[in-house]
Amino acid sequence: MSSQHWCLILSGKSDDDAAVHEAVEAVRARGVRIDLRLTEREGDAARHVADAIAQGAGTIIAAGGDGTLNAVAMALAQRAESADELPALAVLPLGTANDFAVASGLPEEPLPALELVATQPARAVDLLRVEADGQERWVANLASAGFGTQATVDTPEGMKKLLGGLAYVITGLAKLGRVESTRARLHGPGFEWQGEFIALGIGNGRQAGGGQALCPDALLDDGLLDVTLIPGLEGELAATLGTVVSQGREAALERVAMRAQLPWVEVEAGQPLSFNLDGEPLEARRLRLDCVPGRLRMHLPADCALLGAPAQALRRDPQTGSSATDPRL
Repeated sequence: MSSQHWCLILSGKSDDDAAVHEAVEAVRARGVRIDLRLTEREGDAARHVADAIAQGAGTIIAAGGDGTLNAVAMALAQRAESADELPALAVLPLGTANDFAVASGLPEEPLPALELVATQPARAVDLLRVEADGQERWVANLASAGFGTQATVDTPEGMKKLLGGLAYVITGLAKLGRVESTRARLHGPGFEWQGEFIALGIGNGRQAGGGQALCPDALLDDGLLDVTLIPGLEGELAATLGTVVSQGREAALERVAMRAQLPWVEVEAGQPLSFNLDGEPLEARRLRLDCVPGRLRMHLPADCALLGAPAQALRRDPQTGSSATDPRL
């Protein structure tokens, strides 16, 4: 595969973005072959990934939001080839929230995002493999469930375009009068929890839903997934909402969050749970998430906060499981 042959898979919603097309032409003028492909319907990303591999592309660029990244990463991860045999993955952020790109420190403008592909070598990164109802899905950033997830799902497209990530916050505030807990059981190596929660984040990346830092310590290359639970708040609800107003969402989250780091976790519930997998919805009563170390290679900034130092490759032994950071676990 040639490193000077790229395939840019562009969300159809952004086809009229002049800055993207100008950046593509600027990089082509420097001698890089860039094949431009649009996603307009389900399955397009997987088909474009297969074509790019067949044509020898060295890098595939997901140009869009977290959903576009998910579709491209999943299409790559589902193939039989090893990470070294597959094209590297890069991201040109064009979505509403761009949670993965923001947490990774990726450039916001198209040309710098493409230049990073040429200047930064690809690094091995983990992915989360999700098994639910006999189906396999993959997550590059974060799987979430609960109140924040429903707010994300319910936010209208028009509001997203107008307000960006703030749209999720506004939709969430509109739902405060009907926050409901969900009962579930989670278990993994050395970890058991059962009860009611209002939010659940299982992350390879750190944030979702337009900037909600559900898994603030997650790394892309540590061989572990990060679990954050927000239990049913009951009497703490008023105090927590007060913290949101006075100190921000992160402070409120830390007030009640329960955390663990695991190589895998299973989630079971008596009724279907609504999950958000990198922006894509999933309903299931039971699912298992495994961290698959080094499943892909990605072009990321040299100072990317989501990459650990070599000596910190594993913060926990993947065979023995996690050490919870919250004394209530």
